[in-house]
This record gives sequence, C-alpha cells and structure tokens, in this order.
Amino acid sequence: MDSNKRPETMARITTKELADEFIAEQVKAVREQVGDKKVLLALSGGVDSSVVAALLIKAIGKQLVCVHVNHGLMRKNESENVIEVFRNGLDANLVYVDATDRFLDLLKDVSDPETKRKIIGAEFINVFADEARKLDGVSYLAQGTIYPDILESIKQAEGKKAVKSHHNVGGLPEDLEFELVEPIKLLFKDEVRVVGEALGLPHEMVYRQPFPGPGLGVRCLGAITRDRLEALREADAILREEFDLNGLAEKVWQYFIAVPDMKSVGVKDDSRYEGWPAIIRAVNTKDAMTATIEEIPYAVLHKITARITNEVDGINRVLFDLTPKPTGTIEWE
Repeated sequence: MDSNKRPETMARITTKELADEFIAEQVKAVREQVGDKKVLLALSGGVDSSVVAALLIKAIGKQLVCVHVNHGLMRKNESENVIEVFRNGLDANLVYVDATDRFLDLLKDVSDPETKRKIIGAEFINVFADEARKLDGVSYLAQGTIYPDILESIKQAEGKKAVKSHHNVGGLPEDLEFELVEPIKLLFKDEVRVVGEALGLPHEMVYRQPFPGPGLGVRCLGAITRDRLEALREADAILREEFDLNGLAEKVWQYFIAVPDMKSVGVKDDSRYEGWPAIIRAVNTKDAMTATIEEIPYAVLHKITARITNEVDGINRVLFDLTPKPTGTIEWE
C-alpha cells in the first residue's frame, strides 16, 4: 500500500475521540520507527510543525531536537515568539539558527517561484545537516507534511503538471541522509487542528495563522530584495494587527500581504513617489484544496490602507485580491 495515499476507509478526524485514537496510533508507530535514536525537527512555530513537535515529544521526549531556522523570511517577531513559546513555555529541546544571510545570498536575483522554493527547501536540509553533525545519534528528520502538500506535488511524479512543489515534499535531495518521520502526512489542515487541541496545545497556537515553509519568500514576488522584503514584513504586521483588532483573526482562515516586484507612480509630500503595491489576500477553506474569498468591511480596508501607505516605506498602493481557489492558488507563488 502506498504510504503517501490516504486510505479510503480512513475516517475524517472531527472529534477528540478520533484524534486520541490517531495520536495513540502515531505514538506507537513513531516509537517503533525511531527506537532510541534522535529526531531532528524543523520547528517553524506554525500549526503543522507545532503539532508534530507535540506529538513527537509525547512519543519520544528529549530524543526530539527541534531546530528553528530564521531564514530571514519570517514574519515580524516570528522567531522571537517561537523561542518564547517552545523553549520557555513548552521546555522543548530547541536549537535556534540565524541563517538569514545564508538564505538571502542564495536567493539573490532568483525570480522563478519554483526555483525559489527548491532553493529554500534544499538549504533547509543543508542547515539541518549542519546541525545534525553537532549531535550524536540523529538518524531521522521529522516534517510537518500534510495531505494537501502531497496531493499538489505528487502529480509531478506521475508525469503531470503539478500546481506547485512544496519544500517538504518536492525539494528533498536524493542523497538525504535522514529517514523521514511524517506523522500527520495523511491529514488535512482542519484535522491537524483537532489533533493539536487533543494534544493539549494552546488554542491560539492550534489556530495560528498558516504560514508556508518558504515564508515571505513566496510573498515577496519575483526576485527578493532586502528593502522590499522589509516593506512586506512591516505591511504584513499591520494587516495582522488590524485583523486582530477587528475580530477577523479567527474568522478568516488565511490572510497575508504579497508585494510584487513592480512600482507605480504615487504622491508623497506633494512630490512624485514611486512605490510597490501591497496586495491583501484573505481566504477561507477547510482542506486547503479550494478556497473562497472573505468579505472584509470597507472601513477596515480603508484603515489598513491608510496605515500601510503612511507607515511603511516603499509602498504607495494597497490592493485586494478577489480570486478564489481555483483559479488562483492560496499563495501567489
């Protein structure tokens, strides 16, 4: 049986009872697979990696080594929050790696979305390998792969055109020296959240805003520059703050800013001002395979627009993306 194919008989995990059964099965499977070896986990702090971390801590405790890589493509204060929650709050065995320059140097002048994803994915593995060499007994690499990742990437292996590759299923080098541990790879996003709550993770962590593995790298559209990346980071922070203040944070499944590599003419201080547009995307979905557009009140959009154009250097327009999935994907790249 294909281990990457969800069995037709597998029930949807919608209750704590079903989640508890799944957790018990995965704890047993992980213990059998890993034995007394150590496992290395990329802990972004997002829902998927957090649930995997909690599940593996339950299964193997301190055998799990969580590595948080700051690739310079994180949201504002993201790395600081990860350290606070996991190292100080959950007592995780956490290693922090600041690899900002390493990633951004590799991504310089790279504009193709698939190439960016592959570079980021491959460099993640390189960073983990570097950290693993400092540890004894690490034989496994854990990942927060979920089923939509596999469905959108597996088409390439069948000779079909995939929607896009994912860094955790499409960018792994053939000579990967770790065996993979992927305990939630057959789950959809809504099921991952149910499992997370059953594991006792805080509600705000389980329902945390989804964030792609390549981070802001697939939202800083085209070739990434440090100034545009920083403008994106600040604009995204404003969007998230205003959604929190207006009761939209949990109403909308995923919301973010994308900033393309283009400029338009504007006016600032009574002078010509060329700046980038900030594109707001706000979608709702249950399984990430389809998505609908959330209607945002105009008063909120006007407030966000005023704040971004006045507070963020380099941005002079704010746009709202009305495209559902399909035809658009959730992310722009």
